[in-house]
Amino acid sequence: MIDWLKNINKNSPEFWKNYHSKFEKKSNRYVVLCTETSGLNPKKDVILSFGAIAVIEDSVLLGEVFEVTIPQYKFLHDNGLSNDFLLESEQPKLSESQAIEKFIDYLGNATLVGHRINFYVEMINQSLEKLACGRLKNEALDIEIMHKKLNDINNANFTIEQLSTIYKIPKNERISSTDEAYTIALIFLKLKSRLGLK
Repeated sequence: MIDWLKNINKNSPEFWKNYHSKFEKKSNRYVVLCTETSGLNPKKDVILSFGAIAVIEDSVLLGEVFEVTIPQYKFLHDNGLSNDFLLESEQPKLSESQAIEKFIDYLGNATLVGHRINFYVEMINQSLEKLACGRLKNEALDIEIMHKKLNDINNANFTIEQLSTIYKIPKNERISSTDEAYTIALIFLKLKSRLGLK
């Protein structure tokens, strides 16, 4: 089995090999993620920005933030979409491959957290595929699913705004994906406590 894994990683980029090596032990770190994308189809759309913040135990680590804008000018131009968001963003700007590499390094073996996190994971996996890498190995938690489990709800969906109201999180004038990640982190901490997660 180990030899098989070694062969898979033989031709992978160095950052991907480093990422795989971090899974030998479990992490107590969570990475709360929000992305801006050009649409909702992981096969056709692209990531425009990452906003992520680390959580350890019951603390949001404001010093451990990851934020980057990805100038996907060609994609936007080819599809007749505005690139004003990219031009106005004050976040650092990197190419898609640079942004993915840095995000994977930041993420490590942390548990991913988000609102409808499976979509973000699939978008990242599509970007990783372009770099001849595999798929993300991280566990993932979704605040919407956590809320439904806590309240035994099956037949309703909840926006971030609705969850913020339910859990009495102060209204955030959403400016960036990082601001949204911070709001998700606060909701997550309340859900984590009520569900008894470590």
